[in-house]
Amino acid sequence: MAKRVAILGSTGSIGKSTLDVVRALSPELQVAGLAAGRRWRELAEQCQEFRPAAVTIANESFSEDLRPFLQEGTELLVGPKGLVELAERDDNDFVVAAIVGAAGLESTIAAVAKGKTVGLANKEALVMAGSILMPLARRTGANLLPIDSEHSAVFQSMAAGRRSEVHKIYLTASGGPFRTWTAEQMAEATLEDALRHPTWKMGPKITIDSATMMNKALEIVEAAWLFDLKPESIEVVIHPESIIHSMVEFCDGSVLAQLGSPDMRTPIQYALTWPERRVGCARRLDFGTIRRLNFEPPDFDRFPALAMGFEVARAGGTAGAVFNAANEAAVEAFQQRRITFGKIVELTRRVLDRHTVASNPDLGTLLEADQWARREVAECLRR
Repeated sequence: MAKRVAILGSTGSIGKSTLDVVRALSPELQVAGLAAGRRWRELAEQCQEFRPAAVTIANESFSEDLRPFLQEGTELLVGPKGLVELAERDDNDFVVAAIVGAAGLESTIAAVAKGKTVGLANKEALVMAGSILMPLARRTGANLLPIDSEHSAVFQSMAAGRRSEVHKIYLTASGGPFRTWTAEQMAEATLEDALRHPTWKMGPKITIDSATMMNKALEIVEAAWLFDLKPESIEVVIHPESIIHSMVEFCDGSVLAQLGSPDMRTPIQYALTWPERRVGCARRLDFGTIRRLNFEPPDFDRFPALAMGFEVARAGGTAGAVFNAANEAAVEAFQQRRITFGKIVELTRRVLDRHTVASNPDLGTLLEADQWARREVAECLRR
């Protein structure tokens, strides 16, 4: 039988890449559900092609625009509740959680609560609520399969040994567009500068996070939850070519790495076909053109977000929710050209310093912490 896939965030970069994989592996994969936030025209085109059983538009004001373009038999769900409904439906068995930021948290929790296999591209869900998601997955039997290229690489490399034999993991980072810039140059970088990623094609938010290296900071927290690691067992290494996606060091000193072209379709397809592999549509490496692989230590002075990532991973509790929300709000302000690039991490640091971490939070407490952090950023901007 075909694997029935629901894609939450189908009009974003991960969602579109997932649909490429579905096209390449059809009829083995079938689209059962699609969800988007505002891009109803793109969503309508996807519905025309894939004819899902259900579709969700999170922004309710676009529901009537979308409705006339739906095929007979496609159910329309709306709003945040519609995202949760789509994640819970019995007519899909694999949920791709690709909604950027905190907006994807509740639907991810809903899929895990139903015991589904979840392809996790929304790292913010674990950053905010790893203390809820991981125990919930153990109780329901849900599989959380990483779609982030770094965490997929760790997941694949860990298969070479027992979990108890893992000594350390290395998360690689390209260094983003500002790898060689001075702190003074970065402080005044423009939005256009920040969106020029040297190796990956991604959505604007994650591209800006890569420029501040906040993306890697979030990945540190995600890895700690996903692989049950202490922060001391995680290192970041700069690898400008983005060919080695991450590495695992075992207790005997052996280091295993997963290599591939910087193409998100590779980790997406691995999650969708796990534990098997298939011939796919991703770009392949050409070793005839690769002359060298370079590695550098990260610069914690120029990229202070990295230190915050380790700090938040150690703190646990509500720290991740505040960290993620403050960064989201600051990035939004930067995209609106209300602040300079250098203020993104500065604002996040300020809000994190003002927060008193609550241990063992429930979902309500995490969502309150998220909203508190966003209000704090807004207040800083007003000042």
